[in-house]
Amino acid sequence: MYGRRFCKAAPAHILGSRRHRCLSSKVHEPLHILFCGSDQFSVTSLQALESERKASNGLIASIDVVCRPPKLTRRYLKTLREVPIATAARNLRLPLHEVDTFTGWTVRISLVEPTTPPISPNLIVTVSFGLLIPSRIVLHAKYGGLNVHPSLLPEYNHLNSPTTRIIPTNSARLPGPAPLHHTLLEGRKTTGVTLQTLHPTQFDKGKIIAQTPYPGIEHDAESVEQLRDLTAPLGAELLVSSLRNGLFVAPVQETGWYRGDQSLTRFKKASKIGSEDRHIDWASWSADEILRRQRVIGPLWNFAESLVQDKSGERRRTRRLIWEHGFRLPQEEFHLFPAIGQPIVVGLSKTTKKVYVRTCDGQVLVPNHIKIEGGATTAAFHAIKARGLAPIPSTVNESQHPAHDFVTFHSRLS
Repeated sequence: MYGRRFCKAAPAHILGSRRHRCLSSKVHEPLHILFCGSDQFSVTSLQALESERKASNGLIASIDVVCRPPKLTRRYLKTLREVPIATAARNLRLPLHEVDTFTGWTVRISLVEPTTPPISPNLIVTVSFGLLIPSRIVLHAKYGGLNVHPSLLPEYNHLNSPTTRIIPTNSARLPGPAPLHHTLLEGRKTTGVTLQTLHPTQFDKGKIIAQTPYPGIEHDAESVEQLRDLTAPLGAELLVSSLRNGLFVAPVQETGWYRGDQSLTRFKKASKIGSEDRHIDWASWSADEILRRQRVIGPLWNFAESLVQDKSGERRRTRRLIWEHGFRLPQEEFHLFPAIGQPIVVGLSKTTKKVYVRTCDGQVLVPNHIKIEGGATTAAFHAIKARGLAPIPSTVNESQHPAHDFVTFHSRLS
């Protein structure tokens, strides 16, 4: 569908006076693109734009890349890690600007010709960038800005109105910074990509100018990486084809399944994934929900009480448990019925001891490894014993404690 070239280059004259005419009869200048990105999803779009620029059809004259500076990560903040788009820009030998804020920053593109003074970009493109492009930059660009978003914008909760269209809830239409994560967390079986204009003051409030077909593309992805690998090429293809068709040239036409229907006003936001999204609620999360979150945004965590001994005697202390390597469903039969969210240690011998936690839907999960906050990751049983989370004897005689014996945590997980 998008493999055909829709725009033909005019005869080559001076760069600034060259024009493009598309099938839509919209004429525009060669594009000087300021590309703002971050992750691997944005890398695919950048590579597609650079391939289009190298095709020498005159559509794209130059590309400059903007990203966030490298950040210190990992334990003790000793590792400096840059975002994938920075590596891609260097590999493509594109000008790279690393900025943490646009305050006081002036956009200037340096052309290849040394005698040509720097110019301003005439089109801003953002893909998984994370920063709001200031209105002074968007409005200064002749053709404004475009954003590639990996969902069928916008999402809404249908109103109780006879004029409101009811859209199936398994379609992914999620404005916000984490649409891929929320598509998987909500178990949605379709996805899509949207190309919208940049709003000068808000995220995901621009006009939709192109979109993959409604009701979406079916997928069987279980991880963010799998879903990203499906949607990234679609987004890149949608972006390049829209540039060829001149869809960004005013007047911009609203398209997509929504088409500005004002009766649909309650939109759902794919909010940024935070620590509380990993905090297991044993009272309401099913085993499937826990395993799904583990795949998509893990590792998950909880609070638990432990008994500690010090000079003042025995006292309780709340500790944070990080389920570092997640959970699995037990392969063995399990006949005990502990309280929901009350871990038990079954089989006190060295070869049989395991930890089990019952979920609200009656399933049982087995944690592989636990990290007690501030400590190292270790096998679940050893972490529990060392930190006093359950009253486990210091010495175990298997003849006295057969494999079906068990003890419980001092408290339920919270």
